[in-house]
Amino acid sequence: MNTDATAAKPADTTADPLQQQASIYQNEDPAYRVFVDTLSYLEPDEIALVLEAYRFSEAAHEGQKRLSGEPYITHPLAVAGALAEWRMDAQAVIAALLHDVMEDTAVSKTEIAERFGKQVAELVDGLSKLERIEFQSYQDAQAENFRKMLMAMAHDLRIVLIKLADRLHNLQTMAAVRPDKRRRVAHETLEIYAPIATRLGLNNISRQLQDLSFKHIHPMRFRVLTRAVKAVRGNRRELLSKILNGIRNKLRDAKIEAGVFGREKSLYSIYHKMVEKHLSFSQVLDIYGFRIIVRDDPTCYKALGALHSLYKPVPGKFKDYIAIPKGNGYQSLHTTLIGPYGTPVEIQIRTQSMHHVAEEGIASHWLYKDSEESGADLQVKTHKWLQSLLELQSSTGDSSEFLEHVKVDLFPDEVYVFTPKGKILALPRGATVIDFAYAVHTDIGHRCVAARIDHELIPLSAELANGNQVEIITAPHANPNPAWLTYVKTSRARSKIRQFLKAMQQDGSSVLGENMLNQELQALGVVPAEIPVTVWERVIRDSKKKSRREIFADIGLGRSLAAVFARRLVAHDEVPQAAASATMPLVIRGTEGMAIQLASCCQPIPGDPIIGLLRKGQGLRIHTHACPVVRKSRSSEPQNWIHVEWEPDPGQFFDVRIKVTAKNVRGLLGRVATGISQAGANIEHVGMDGKKPGLFTELHFLVQVSGRPHLAKLMRVLRGISDVVRIVREQE
Repeated sequence: MNTDATAAKPADTTADPLQQQASIYQNEDPAYRVFVDTLSYLEPDEIALVLEAYRFSEAAHEGQKRLSGEPYITHPLAVAGALAEWRMDAQAVIAALLHDVMEDTAVSKTEIAERFGKQVAELVDGLSKLERIEFQSYQDAQAENFRKMLMAMAHDLRIVLIKLADRLHNLQTMAAVRPDKRRRVAHETLEIYAPIATRLGLNNISRQLQDLSFKHIHPMRFRVLTRAVKAVRGNRRELLSKILNGIRNKLRDAKIEAGVFGREKSLYSIYHKMVEKHLSFSQVLDIYGFRIIVRDDPTCYKALGALHSLYKPVPGKFKDYIAIPKGNGYQSLHTTLIGPYGTPVEIQIRTQSMHHVAEEGIASHWLYKDSEESGADLQVKTHKWLQSLLELQSSTGDSSEFLEHVKVDLFPDEVYVFTPKGKILALPRGATVIDFAYAVHTDIGHRCVAARIDHELIPLSAELANGNQVEIITAPHANPNPAWLTYVKTSRARSKIRQFLKAMQQDGSSVLGENMLNQELQALGVVPAEIPVTVWERVIRDSKKKSRREIFADIGLGRSLAAVFARRLVAHDEVPQAAASATMPLVIRGTEGMAIQLASCCQPIPGDPIIGLLRKGQGLRIHTHACPVVRKSRSSEPQNWIHVEWEPDPGQFFDVRIKVTAKNVRGLLGRVATGISQAGANIEHVGMDGKKPGLFTELHFLVQVSGRPHLAKLMRVLRGISDVVRIVREQE
């Protein structure tokens, strides 16, 4: 019994519990009477507190109606009834009764805390939407509300159970709601709430949410499929009885005590299979399956052997989720057999304890006392996932981005891979080596440069398969590559990569911003190093910034103007000034990092006359003077253009595109490639004109050179090759 739930007792709880029970049925509503009956597992004083919460909610919602015309109290009563059926504690049931009072009535969190305890108030607050905040769009509001719910859920799992019961009852009673809103709510349920239920092992609720959402999104298809399944059920009754009897007799002969049950697949899963595999209904043969419940784990494998001797198993269709449970704690043996008349028969074999977890997931912790061990293990796994959400939230500033990450995690369809030491990691299907590296440790992900799968070197973008043994090779100075974001699958990897790249951009922007500010100060006749600390402190305080570094980063990212801050610093009397000097161009190497980028349109190289374009939030982008982008926008936004020049010897290689026009003769490509190599340049990419071959052909190369003199040398070498007609540098 939780002390917080019972600490705030109502005034009438001193009466005899039997007298209270006798007065309970004064409310003749059948739903209320059923609800009261389901509370028998609670202590009498807890029941009294729950009933007071009902009366409180009823009074708060007085006069409010649902769109169906029913009193609003019928909704929180139904949600609380679902929680009571799961045998949740009194706090959760009370929170279910009150879950809409903060949103829809004048009741405050403080009032709930005073009357029913602080934890109940926290639960209700976690379920309440952010109504008083303005958002740019409905999607932003939904993302932020979802983020709030998940964060509250990470602290108290009961919140998500109440929310799922709330969503289920809303879907069950949406007949009076506008069709467009029904579809919107149903889509949201399929995208978020049904996967959350699955992730928490609440398969029973997940199936109901999916079927109801399917009904609201495609009502006609739902009706047609319902009729088709009913017809098939009658046509296949004899076949199903034959399979069921065959399984029971085989298990009896093997002296295995087991419950054998036929199970019909949900309408949504049948429809999803038809859409995903482009099948007609008549082609979906496995709309029925069988579930076998046995005494213990060894008997599961014994039953599997017996069934494989009864019907032939389908190769590749056996899955052992007992030895390697799913991330949500689900355990069973899955196999597909070829039954009579070539009919595929799907079979799940599990113990009673596994069955509880499979159907009710995390709720089985409260429902079944005989599965405490598995319930405790499931709670550990669930809280581990929820803690990962907290970690993800702390590194993700935008709600929509956070929601995008979580959606990735909600559709795992897992693969199981091994570390070199034999530890098993579950990752989403399609996960790559990068995902694995970040799953092991953030530092391993940041520093990985290569990997071995089953002792063979493979690229970092390679997808993992069940049973792979993965070894990550790291280097001390390696860093994440922005290209990784195009093929990672897990939200953890995506979040960590983005976090690192943002930090790198911040560092690079800070250096760039400091150089730009120094440039402006020198033009005003001020030596940057001679500005007193007190002046800097005043400017930082007046600008509402935290440090010089933040000011530099804002300048480097184009959020603030260097000239403005330079004038603010110079305005103070303590700053020594000399004669103003001519503005010196900003010197760059071209390899400063993410804050300074070479434009892909003109691909400047050392020796090209260059200019920088500073865009808000993007840093400095370097263009050649002849670039069309410069010609178009330099006059319209002159304040964004900065004079820059190359450092005398950057000591690096730079990408440049060249087009080689030559006679279409055998061996030409080899000779050109040899010439490029002899000129000391690297070939990054080569392509050929896609037109029909004629007398001449065009070869497009992406090469790396150290600057314009190197490029000129390369072109001279290529012009010396017979059959080469023309060479030009390509720029957009």
